[in-house]
Formats: sequence, C-alpha cells, structure tokens
Amino acid sequence: MKSLTPPRPITADDAILWEEGALLLLDQRLLPAEERFIRCDTAADTAEAITAMVVRGAPAIGITAAYGVVLAARDARRRLGERWKEGMGEPMALLAGARPTAVNLGWALARMERRIAELPEEADPEPPLLAEAQRVHDEDRAANRAMGAFGAGLIERATAVITHCNAGALATGGYGTALGVIRSAHARGLIEKVYADETRPWLQGARLTAWELVRDGIPVELMVEGAAAARMAAGGIGWVIVGSDRIAANGDVANKIGTYGLALAARAHGVRFMVAAPTSTIDMNCPDGGAIPIEARAADEVLCCAGGRVAAEGAGAWNPVFDVTPAHLVDAIVTEKGVIEAPDAEKVAAHMNA
Repeated sequence: MKSLTPPRPITADDAILWEEGALLLLDQRLLPAEERFIRCDTAADTAEAITAMVVRGAPAIGITAAYGVVLAARDARRRLGERWKEGMGEPMALLAGARPTAVNLGWALARMERRIAELPEEADPEPPLLAEAQRVHDEDRAANRAMGAFGAGLIERATAVITHCNAGALATGGYGTALGVIRSAHARGLIEKVYADETRPWLQGARLTAWELVRDGIPVELMVEGAAAARMAAGGIGWVIVGSDRIAANGDVANKIGTYGLALAARAHGVRFMVAAPTSTIDMNCPDGGAIPIEARAADEVLCCAGGRVAAEGAGAWNPVFDVTPAHLVDAIVTEKGVIEAPDAEKVAAHMNA
C-alpha cells in the first residue's frame, strides 16, 4: 500500500475511488486530522487495507473487495495468460478472510465469482470485472438514497436522534445507511440534532460521523456511549438510528459493539430503534444472531489510546468488534426495498422475496 495526497478536493462520497487503473481508499484511520489516500495495486494490498481499517463499514468493505478482485484478475492475467482463472483462488481467499463479520464482503466476492465464471479464458478479464465492480458501487449509492427516503418516512415529527459508530458515506459507496436516513430526514426538517456516540475504541463516531455531519451542516453533539441512556431519560430523543454489518434471517442484527446496549436503553425509555442496511447485508443463510461470527481484535486497541498505554500493566482486554441486537428490540429494519417493522423470520423472508 502507498499513501497519497488526495487527487482533488474530496467529500465523504469520495472514500473509494478507481483512478488511473488503481484503487484509492481514503485512509479513515487519519480522519479528521488528515485527508490522505491509500493506493492499492494488488489484491493483497486491498485485503491489508480492509484488515487494517483503512476502509470499514460493511457496504464499503464489499465494494472495496470487488475492486480487489479486478486487481487480482489483472495480476493473474499478466502472470498466467489465458490460464488466469487458475491464479484467482489465493487472492480470493485472502480477500474473503480480511474481515469475517461483514456479510457484504462474501456477498460481493460471490457476485464477482459468478462474473468470472461467465468469462471466456481467452478474454482480458479486467474490463468486464471492473464494470461489475463499478455496478456494485453504483447500486450501493442508489440503494442508500432509497433507504434514506424510506427511513425518513418513519420519522413523524421533528426530533433529535442518536447514532452509533459511523454508517455514513464513509462506510458505504456514498450517502450512507443510517446517516443516509438522517441526511434525508434533515432535508425534510425532521432532524433537530444528532447525538453521536464517540464509539470506542476506534472513535468512529468522534472522528468520522462528526466529520461527515459537520461538513453537511447537520447539528451534531458527541457523547460517550455511557451517556446515551441518560440522554434518552432527559427526553427529546425520538429514534436511535444505526447501520449493520450482518442481519440474520430472523432479524437479529450485528453491529458495532455497544449497539445492543443502545437498543436495551431505547426500549426502556420508549425510544424507537431503526436499523438501516441494504439487502446485501441480510444473510438468509444465517438463521439467527447466534450464528453470526463476531470478530475479535487486538487487546491493545482497548488498553492503549493515541499510541500510549492507558491501562495498568498486567491488565487484559476483551475486545469484540460487534454485538448482536435481538430482533425483538428492533422497531424497523430499512433497506432499499422498503421497511420491515417489528422484524421476524417470516417478515424478513417476505421482504427478501418481494
């Protein structure tokens, strides 16, 4: 991976770019202090960027992986000529293993694999695979706009909302899932203020969500996750709006660690709970939340902050990246197809088959 200055003034919608035959990823680890891109020229670069959190958010991970397949095919064609398909197994496995919880990763790779199977061996695979990756990217942008409108339609009157982690343009192909709903609702005059959880340990709320909302002129105040219940108790919060990395067939939702606690607090305080995610995030092969693989990351992410240790020497850390919110705590799942209210297995299946 190579670090580059932006090729032009950028917005959050420019987090994933294909330019001059390379994949450029806005390095989200540096925001908001610095805006730089990471250049990926190989599938290995791409997998490393996903694992290292240069790019994060389930839809964005899927889109990035699709472009990684293009880079893999280019390299395989250069090395093996018309036998290029024989060289795709290793880079595809590398991409698949980059982040286990985000179902969009596997979904995007399966879609690219189907396109690979359709291509004749004598064909140059890069142009058709690039076109497919760009379709994945474009479809995600369109889906986010659609779910933004559907989600905003659930908000009946002007209110403040709480969001967790970052489910904005940075986490998707553009516009965002949870932040797409917030953007659409704000345009209708329905969002008075957004309270953004800072989201330890990577501070995606503080660094990324606040960065996006400030740039859009949407009022935002940060709070630590532990303040959310008290904020609900103080009144004026109509909805909690979050994204998801995987939704099981019964409506259970895996999202950034801390989401489950938000859902419990919301139910206790009469605050409605909305999950915005594309249908590619719904895993019909996963029966319930117990079957969702939960990624664990290094203890140092919790024990240290800004490069320095904050915990006592000898202390360990439990650092799951995600938790599972049971479907019975979710008031609505919003996708590009519409709204699943009070989700359960039957409603999710009907929605996916519509």
